[in-house]
Amino acid sequence: MRIGFIGLGHMGRPMACNLVAAGYEVFGFDLHLSCPEEVQQTISAADAAAGADIVITMLPDGAALRKVAEEILPVMRASTCLLDCSTVDVETAREVAKAAKAASIDMLDAPVSGGIAGAEAGSLTFMVGGSEAGFVQLEPIFAIMGQKAVHCGDSGAGQAAKICNNMILGITMIGTCEGMNLADRLGLDRQKLFDVVSTSSGYSWVMNAYCPAPGIGPKSPADNAYKPGFSAELMLKDLRLSQQAATLVDADTPLGQAAEALYAQFVETENGRGLDFSAMLPRFANRKRQTQDIEDA
Repeated sequence: MRIGFIGLGHMGRPMACNLVAAGYEVFGFDLHLSCPEEVQQTISAADAAAGADIVITMLPDGAALRKVAEEILPVMRASTCLLDCSTVDVETAREVAKAAKAASIDMLDAPVSGGIAGAEAGSLTFMVGGSEAGFVQLEPIFAIMGQKAVHCGDSGAGQAAKICNNMILGITMIGTCEGMNLADRLGLDRQKLFDVVSTSSGYSWVMNAYCPAPGIGPKSPADNAYKPGFSAELMLKDLRLSQQAATLVDADTPLGQAAEALYAQFVETENGRGLDFSAMLPRFANRKRQTQDIEDA
């Protein structure tokens, strides 16, 4: 089986390599990066897609997906599949799926959760929108790149699941960091707080598996100077997508809106760009020190 893979950044690169390791022939293209040596380099997105049985895209946003779709759909063979693993807005996913259907191509929107570590380990979770038949056909591909794939519904449902999940994640991270910072100010040891929260009603994936405090719980980006597993700017992107969707369907999401505003402040004016989204914890701690400096002055 020949696979075209378009978008070989931090996520797409290890995903493509895992497919090669599983025995698939993978032809890749990225506008800015060369292919890893395991993947056969092509000169354009269309060249990667031509003759492919499956084309996988991992792109930065909806505009990039629309542009790539315009280039590759005319050269893809009928009855092949386009698997988009980007995180984009729901309407873009549905529009590209409609264009693919007109060309007799089955498209699945399948954004992922698990970050760079999950892409490297082949342990991603796929949230999939599109036809049931397409989902079943690609289950072996999902099994190579991930540990779980959930068929969420028709076209766009995968993107809807992703932005809802990440809105919950962003809100939870902020709440966890606020709680830990309050514990600091109250003189409560972080490890003691973790021991309580991780086994009581404050339990969450953020606290138990991705603790924003270094040296506590399983290893996380906090133990690596907050180098991104999932960057603050990507969290901001997903929160903005969630609020865009909320506006379109008139959903009341005040905490999602507040999380978007806080991550925007962190990324755009507080040097959060390039840090993991869990770096909200030192953000709160630094803000305390800055306030004290002003008072002391």
